[in-house]
Amino acid sequence: MNVRVWVTDMELPRRSLLVLPLPSAGLAVTPPTLVGLEEISGVAGEDKSSLRACLPAAPSACAFIMDVEAGRVCGITAGAALLLLCAFGTNAGAEVCDGPLVASLLPSSFRSSSQLSSSHAPGFAKLNRRDGAGGWSPLISDRSQWLEVDLGERTRITAIATQGRYGSSDWLTSYLLMFSDTGHNWKQYRQEDSAGSFPGNSNADSVVQHQLQQLVIARFLRLIPLDWNPSGRIGLRLETYGCPYTSDVMSFDGSSSALVYRPDPGSGETSRDVLSLKFKTLRNSGMLLQVEEQDGRVLSLELDKGKLLLLFRRGRTLSSGATHLASLGGLLDDQLWHHVTVERHGSHLNLTVDKLTERVQIPTEFSHLEVEELRVGSVDGLTSQRPAFSKRNFHGCLENLSYNNLHLIELAKQKDHRVTVTSNVTFSCGESVSVAMTFIGPQSFLQLPGRTATSPQGLSVGFQFRTWNKAGLLLTFNLPQQGGAVWLYLSEAKLHLQIHKTGKVISTGAAFNDGQWHSVELCSRQGRLTVVVDREEGGGTQTISSLHLAVERNIYFGGCPANASQECRSPFSAFQGCMRSLTVDNQDIDLIMVQQKQLGHYSNLLIDMCGIIDRCSPSRCEHGGRCSQSWTTFHCNCSDTGYSGATCHSSVFERSCEAYKHNGNTSGYFYIDVDGSGPIKPQLVYCNMTEQNTWMMIQHNNTELTRVQPSPGADQHLVHFSYSSEEEQLLAAISQSQHCEQELSYQCRKSRLLNTPEGSPFSWWLGGPGTGRVQTYWGGAHPGSRQCACGLQGNCVDLQHYCNCDADRGEWTEDAGLLTQKESLPVRSLVLGDVHRPGSEGVYRVGPLRCHGDKNFWNAAFFDKETSYLHFPTFHGELSADISFLFKTTASSGVFLENLGIKDFIRIELSSSSRVVFSLDVGNGPLEVYVNSSAPLNNNRWHRVRAERNIKEATLRLDDLPVATQAAPADGHFSLQLNSQLFIASV
Repeated sequence: MNVRVWVTDMELPRRSLLVLPLPSAGLAVTPPTLVGLEEISGVAGEDKSSLRACLPAAPSACAFIMDVEAGRVCGITAGAALLLLCAFGTNAGAEVCDGPLVASLLPSSFRSSSQLSSSHAPGFAKLNRRDGAGGWSPLISDRSQWLEVDLGERTRITAIATQGRYGSSDWLTSYLLMFSDTGHNWKQYRQEDSAGSFPGNSNADSVVQHQLQQLVIARFLRLIPLDWNPSGRIGLRLETYGCPYTSDVMSFDGSSSALVYRPDPGSGETSRDVLSLKFKTLRNSGMLLQVEEQDGRVLSLELDKGKLLLLFRRGRTLSSGATHLASLGGLLDDQLWHHVTVERHGSHLNLTVDKLTERVQIPTEFSHLEVEELRVGSVDGLTSQRPAFSKRNFHGCLENLSYNNLHLIELAKQKDHRVTVTSNVTFSCGESVSVAMTFIGPQSFLQLPGRTATSPQGLSVGFQFRTWNKAGLLLTFNLPQQGGAVWLYLSEAKLHLQIHKTGKVISTGAAFNDGQWHSVELCSRQGRLTVVVDREEGGGTQTISSLHLAVERNIYFGGCPANASQECRSPFSAFQGCMRSLTVDNQDIDLIMVQQKQLGHYSNLLIDMCGIIDRCSPSRCEHGGRCSQSWTTFHCNCSDTGYSGATCHSSVFERSCEAYKHNGNTSGYFYIDVDGSGPIKPQLVYCNMTEQNTWMMIQHNNTELTRVQPSPGADQHLVHFSYSSEEEQLLAAISQSQHCEQELSYQCRKSRLLNTPEGSPFSWWLGGPGTGRVQTYWGGAHPGSRQCACGLQGNCVDLQHYCNCDADRGEWTEDAGLLTQKESLPVRSLVLGDVHRPGSEGVYRVGPLRCHGDKNFWNAAFFDKETSYLHFPTFHGELSADISFLFKTTASSGVFLENLGIKDFIRIELSSSSRVVFSLDVGNGPLEVYVNSSAPLNNNRWHRVRAERNIKEATLRLDDLPVATQAAPADGHFSLQLNSQLFIASV
């Protein structure tokens, strides 16, 4: 017998069919035949007992029915582009980039938060060196310590290695890696699947080296200890590996800086263009560049609220309007480098921002582009008076700007006649330092000193913040003279100022949890209290008269210390987010002094970095689920999508009418999802559940008997049919069904049909995928036969012809029958001829598409020995996957399914006669979810198992019992990496 199992691969835009011959003896099956999916061989896993089960008719046989789905995320193109970019970043041409970077540095290139003694200074932290005390150790071993290395210039960094302090009990067991161009505004290195920490050492002398999955380009590195030997202290020696990095940079001041490239006259049209650049900015909005054609069409890249937009206009004025083509990225105003590539091939365009790619169809007039001007950094051209497209010019730096292999910054330096720049453009990246701090948890707070006595000038506090949370305390201070307190806080994403004792509350603004920077100014002057929000953006102002406030002791930002007693009391949750640009009484607060503990007091803060993460870019919500987020997680709203689960992965509908009948439903309209969690949308069909078959019916726009109405001047009458299902839905439903049919009939009077037996056909139909292929047989006959049903049966009204209508008689007759070749279904159109002669009449009917049988529903396999198993190519479900099957058995335990990787694995097993266990490991340690049944599962009856795994959780369903769920770590590894074969029923 054959076993058919559907597998949906995350990286392929199609589904693949495995066909496996199953031996009757129950021994190992032969390798599978695979259509559309590459077989990946591997080794079997650890020895476990196989599942043995029985059927009533065969006591030594096992029945096992399964359906495996590997889910998809945000789009096939984005996933494929991610793989391509990862490959590029890893190989980066033929250049070898693994030289040591730290060994030759002077001690002055090292800094640290503290040092235990002069012999434990950071300059001794070189790999395999024994100078000083044999490495760096801080004065106190806690998570606020750090070691920093200045490489002298921006450098490609490909690997990092660590050791403990020589001859000691001091070493790190895990750490974070930060990088920066300036020594400020640090960015945490994260691996491709978002895990942020690196495993460290297990002793003082062995070297642990990690290749960086993503290439880092930076001048400064900072290593932050997370855990260390509990019997010792923090101790470290390190080395980094890489190679020099060279680039061309430009700085734009956001006012009148611009670069304009104008091709030489006669350069002509291009059908392929490639534009590449890197940028960094502190502004969340601004015009990055515009490409203008000779006839005024404009293609532009614009920053808007931290996202990069690709827009198209057919004119050079605002009134022409803009067409939104693509939007990528998020939080791009973080003053870190972001890589942008625009590739145009005819009317197709790929926009890539960092690792994300979106493929878009651009207007056909752009399929051949004749560029008049490429303008960078400025809304308006250097000599143009055209209306502004964006409110702001670009303020920031560009690097390695190239257009069709022309390096425009290099040409600008050489004063090439094709490139013009304004005088205030500089060929360096002059960066304004903005020191931020991150409130990472409920214990985070910053305490700053207030005034010692009431000032006649009153109170002035200002700061900027960004967060994803709807609620949290921003600042608070006591009012001893008034006997109360002031709280400035977020609630339901609105800003509130509450003054205790007076009972007064000011509320302003909305949607402050959008991840953007927002400014707040709190000012008390001359008996008036004023709150100003987002002044530069034209935000709101709220004022309370006859109220004077002044700080006498401390101001607390973000939260209260655990031992603050009466000085800091907050009825609100702690703030999680970033703050910067703090001022008190119009004096800037130096957060570096705070970090060095020379000013104020803090706890659980990350200073000199904003650790905000956009968990919705890219969105992990599948099937159109809407992504929202908080500081620590994201949420998918699956309403109106037809899917459920933490990431909208699993379909809420059955895959066929057969499955609905199995659930006990009667005839009616049902949504079916033919590929389950795959990309094909659910479709509404009618299920006619008869005793013999369960019919799925898909309607089209004309299933009634219809008289042919000849069109004047046309020799033929053409009829098109539009179906209620989309193209891929139709084809998948037909492919999945065991049998499909469609009625085709033609009633005629003096109207010939196929013109049999010798002449060219007057009429034909088109059927199959797309617009269909021409078919010259009629319902009830065989493909290619040029016959109707009566010709096949030998009972036509005129035996000299193979169709009744071909007899060309004056009385009504009919040719009708069923089309049953699935490859030629559905009927797309009819072409009817011979309807213009006097007395010619015709009536046609094309019935609905009818199918029955689900090839994937009862694909049973039987296992009668412990050595029986099935194996398949490696299971690909890196980010999300679901597995479902039916089983019945008399055995008390056994493995249903297992697939192994180097470290990762996935397994479903019957651990006892009453428990099913779903276990997996994606790099964070084993995760297990199980369901217990009050009734025995080895009762030789069918039981249904459904398991799903995504980056948020793992779930397991058994029959109709409540679903069991196990959450995944919020910031751990989430990519499931397997490399062996998928084994079913034995390992």
